Amino acid sequence: LGTKVGSKKMTENGVSSRAKVLTIDTMNPTVKKVEYAVRGPIVQRAMELEKELSEGMKKPFAEVIKANIGDAHAMGQQPITFFRQVLALCSYPELLNDSTFPEDAKSRARRILQSCGGNSMGSYSASQGIDSVRHDVARYIKRRDDGVPCDPDNIYLTTGASDGIVTMLKLLVCGEGATRTGIMISIPQYPLYSAALAELGAVQINYYLNEQKCWSLDISELQRSLDEARQHCNPRALCIINPGNPTGQVQSRQCIEDVIRFAAKERLFLMADEVYQDNVYAEGCQFHSFKKVLFEMGPEYSNTVELVSFHSTSKCYMGECGFRGGYMEIINLDSEVKAQLTKLVSVRLCPPVPGQALMDLVVNPPQPGEPSHEKFIKERTTTLCALAEKAKLTEQVLNTVQGISCNPVQGAMYSFPCITIPEKAIKEATKPDMFYCMKLLEETGICLVPGSGFGQRDGTYHFRMTILPPKDKLKILLTKVKEFHQKFTQQYS
Repeated sequence: LGTKVGSKKMTENGVSSRAKVLTIDTMNPTVKKVEYAVRGPIVQRAMELEKELSEGMKKPFAEVIKANIGDAHAMGQQPITFFRQVLALCSYPELLNDSTFPEDAKSRARRILQSCGGNSMGSYSASQGIDSVRHDVARYIKRRDDGVPCDPDNIYLTTGASDGIVTMLKLLVCGEGATRTGIMISIPQYPLYSAALAELGAVQINYYLNEQKCWSLDISELQRSLDEARQHCNPRALCIINPGNPTGQVQSRQCIEDVIRFAAKERLFLMADEVYQDNVYAEGCQFHSFKKVLFEMGPEYSNTVELVSFHSTSKCYMGECGFRGGYMEIINLDSEVKAQLTKLVSVRLCPPVPGQALMDLVVNPPQPGEPSHEKFIKERTTTLCALAEKAKLTEQVLNTVQGISCNPVQGAMYSFPCITIPEKAIKEATKPDMFYCMKLLEETGICLVPGSGFGQRDGTYHFRMTILPPKDKLKILLTKVKEFHQKFTQQYS
């Protein structure tokens, strides 16, 4: 519109305006390296298609089915009644006079409000989180881990698990050049990790899960990855996601012991992402927390290995993603570093108080004999059983398709099948799995995430899909994927 004059340009009305201070060339370069496939180009196009459908545009499908993200309630999962009752009471205390609310919900709401400044959930809390909630979290962990002690002072409430993960990475990253911090992450991985490492300018160290052995973790692969990384950076931490995202595997107790021994031998800080700890479906599989296994291995490990573990209100049977509730527990953290951690979290004042309240209800749900207990157990069981059924259904249907191979979904909320893409399509596309998923979206309305967004071995292609849609919709989704894959293979053969 105008002519540049030095650092100024002339607009149409002759008024000069300065060039932008912040441009794509002058912005923080690490931000430009951040990628987050779960909400990438495929999802943006899915949103455009939804808008076009709502405006009456004709498509070869009636609706967009999003199976790209673990957003349980958006997929139709129902919230737990007790949780929502207590949160409603906390948000609008006048409801405490309403006889339709059960007494255990009211007493829980009163207890939470008494822990809030001015008896209001709208007040700031302590930066580490509400004291009574941290004590409840500590009691929950002790129960979960069969009596292994838990100090409430080691509990930090967080804005979802993601906030805690990024905070700990901030503490770990330092150095320049060959001394720059390297962080070991599994491939496939949840893109939060690669995005956070890119933003922090840390070195991403990939270790590959074994797809042929149900996405298991091999210590020999950890050693290979570590030895190679030490040639160019300073590896300081090892991240584990259990149960796995996007791969859905559940680690055995023996595997966790081996990982702890490896971390101890190689002096690595352990980060255990355990947000899917209630989502275990496969027969013979069981969730083991890193904290419990660490302490059962004895003082040689429990007094020395540095560990932080994370949990969230967003997954499991709760699915309350929007409340952004979570916690992390730190073990064997240096006392001076702990003081720095407390300072760092104080900068963001506090996690959302409604999320803290919800976390309190997750770790301290209705107890036997209380009015809400029976309904709570029924709702929780129904949700988890439905997820287990859908995990099995997804595996079974995908494995009937020639050119698709799907490992058992042992836990979490996702399937990460391997897909065979014809050579012609591979030559035609820069990212073949992105090309595949975009065509799937345009032709069927099914929104999945290409495997390249999570990482995969060279020469292999995958997509990630959630098992969250209602069963009838999931069947439609799987049928459409099956038909599309057959058509796509014929078209490019």
